[in-house]
Amino acid sequence: MFDLLVKGGTLPDGTVADIGITGDRIAAVGRLEAEAARVIDATGDLVAPPFVDPHFHMDATLSYGLPRVNASGTLLEGISLWGELREIATVDEMVTRAVTYCDWAVSMGLLAIRTHVDTTPDHLRGVEAMLEVKRIVAPYLDLQLVAFPQDGLYRTKTGRQNLLRALDMGVDVVGGIPHFERTMEEGADSLRDLGRIAAERGLMWDVHCDETDDPMSRHVETMAREVTRHGLGRRAAGSHLTSMHSMDNYYVSKLLPLIAESGMTAIPNPLINITLQGRHDSYPKRRGLTRVKEMQAMSIPVGWGQDCVLDPWYSLGTADMLDVAFMGLHVAQMTHPAEMARCFTMVTETNAQIMNLDGYGLKPGALASMVILDAGNPVEALRLRPDRLAVLSRGKVVAERNRNDCRLGLPGRPATVRRRHG
Repeated sequence: MFDLLVKGGTLPDGTVADIGITGDRIAAVGRLEAEAARVIDATGDLVAPPFVDPHFHMDATLSYGLPRVNASGTLLEGISLWGELREIATVDEMVTRAVTYCDWAVSMGLLAIRTHVDTTPDHLRGVEAMLEVKRIVAPYLDLQLVAFPQDGLYRTKTGRQNLLRALDMGVDVVGGIPHFERTMEEGADSLRDLGRIAAERGLMWDVHCDETDDPMSRHVETMAREVTRHGLGRRAAGSHLTSMHSMDNYYVSKLLPLIAESGMTAIPNPLINITLQGRHDSYPKRRGLTRVKEMQAMSIPVGWGQDCVLDPWYSLGTADMLDVAFMGLHVAQMTHPAEMARCFTMVTETNAQIMNLDGYGLKPGALASMVILDAGNPVEALRLRPDRLAVLSRGKVVAERNRNDCRLGLPGRPATVRRRHG
C-alpha cells in the first residue's frame, strides 16, 4: 500500500514505469500492482525528476523597472541600477518578491535553486531576506545561497569582511567576481583568497568568472588552478565563462584540459548571456555563450542556468527551465537528437550534480520529487515547453492542473500552487 502511485509514466530514458511513493521517498519503480491512497495516471506523459536552477539572483527578481528600466540593456547599467535598488529595498519587499518567484518556480516543476545574494552593502539586508526566504520555502523547495560580492571582494572597502559575515550568518556557498576587481592581478588574488576560504570552511564555491567579451579575461585559468590546489573538484563551479567565446582557439586548447583536470563544473546562462554580451559589437555580433559542447567533450559537467527574471538585467522570464534549455540548444547549436536530449538532462540531473543535491532522481530511496509533463519525451518537452500536469515535492502534490486548460493568471503561473509553508 503506497501513499501515492504515479502510473504508466514515461521516464526520460524512455522506460515506461509506475512510481510508488511512501512518505517523502520513492519506494519502488517498475510495473507495480499495488494499491495507493491516491493514483495519478501519467500514461503517455513524461515523468522527470524536478528541474534545477544552479544560477539565479533572487534578491533582485521581479523588480523590473525599479528604480527605472535598463535603457542600454548592458550588464554594467544593470549593475548600476541594482546598486541603487539594494539601498532602498526593504527586507520584507525582497522576501515577498522572492517567495512569489518560488511559487512560480514550483508551478513549473523547478524545485531546487542556487541564488547569489549581494554581500556588498554593510547592511546585508539582502542576506537577511534570503535567509528568511530559505526558511519559508524549505518544506517544498531546496534553496542554496551564495555569498556574492557584486562590486568586488577587494574593490569595496568592506567587501571581504561582508562576505565573511554572510557566511557566518548561514549562507551556503562562497561566491566571487574576479573580472570586476580593479586589476587582473587583484582578480587573481581574489580567487586565491576565495578558494582558500571555501576549502577551510568546507563549503562549495561558485564564481561569476569572466562574464565579459574581453578575450584577455582569463580568470578561469586561475580558478581551475585553485580548485586543483584545494581539491574542491565538483564543489566548485565557474558561472558564465563568456570570455571563452572570444578567446583564440590555441589558448582554449590549453585551458580546457586545466578545467577538466580540476574537476570543476560550468554554468552558462544562455538567456542572459545572449542578451547582455556583444553589446559593444556592430557586426558580426558575438553570441557570448561559452564553449558548451567543447567542455562536454572533455567530460566537464555543464549545466544551464536561468540567472535573471524581471530584474535590472533581464526584462522577461517565467521560471521555466525548459525556456533556458531551449535557448541554450539554439545558441550552442545542439540540434542532434542526442544533444537535444542532453539539454534536458542539463536542467535536471546535471544541475542537481552541480548543486550536490542529496536524494535526487527517480529511483528507490530518492526523495519523491518529480514533475509530470504533457509531453512524450525530453526532446518533445523542449520543443513544446508543455504544461506541467503535476509537481510533487517530497511526496506531496504541490502544484497541478487539468490537461488542456487555458493558461491562467500571470505568466509562469500555469498551475495551481499548493504552498506547504503555512
